[in-house]
Amino acid sequence: MEGDELQAFIDGYNAAWNAHDVDAIVSMHTEDSVFENHVTGDVNVGREAIGRAISGIFAVFPDLAFETRRAYVRDDLVVQEWTARGTHEGTMTRSGIEVPPTGRKVEYKGMDVIPIRDGLVARKDVYSDSVTLLRQLGLTSI
Repeated sequence: MEGDELQAFIDGYNAAWNAHDVDAIVSMHTEDSVFENHVTGDVNVGREAIGRAISGIFAVFPDLAFETRRAYVRDDLVVQEWTARGTHEGTMTRSGIEVPPTGRKVEYKGMDVIPIRDGLVARKDVYSDSVTLLRQLGLTSI
């Protein structure tokens, strides 16, 4: 997949994330897809696990929205830089530590690397600025 077809696919994928449509997001992944957050260390393999992980993200930040700042789309690969905004309204778990809802609004940046296979997301590797996120939640002064 490349060019306009790949751009239309990733636009639909991003729209599904912003609509919090977990079923649509998961249906755009291969059966053996991997969703890995390289900051938290979470690795989810397969549609069922990916769906649970995404539902968990939306439970913590029910108004979470992503704005794409830059996207590089070519030959079955998308690399996109984004800004995320949301309100911490659910319990967040990081490294086994539970963080109760703070009600604070957050804005942080990140990047996805998304290889496409057979017209579906084969992997989603997420790299995000968790220091800024934790600072905005009052969890670090770094």
